[in-house]
Amino acid sequence: MFYVKNVPNWERALRVIAGLAAIYLGLAVLGGMWGTVVAASAAGIAGSGLFGFCPMCALVGRRLDNAAKQGKI
Repeated sequence: MFYVKNVPNWERALRVIAGLAAIYLGLAVLGGMWGTVVAASAAGIAGSGLFGFCPMCALVGRRLDNAAKQGKI
């Protein structure tokens, strides 16, 4: 693995659910160019939930406690 997960499991689930809901709302409700922009942004949120890694959290130094204990950091 090339990255260390920095998003806890409960937050990963919320990100996937919120991302999928925002994709649906962007495409079904908004439509057009703005709907596509919202859906693309929401895909990034859902992707960070699926992979368990958030680049913005990594920039500010967020780490999971169990990863630090295992010496992965």
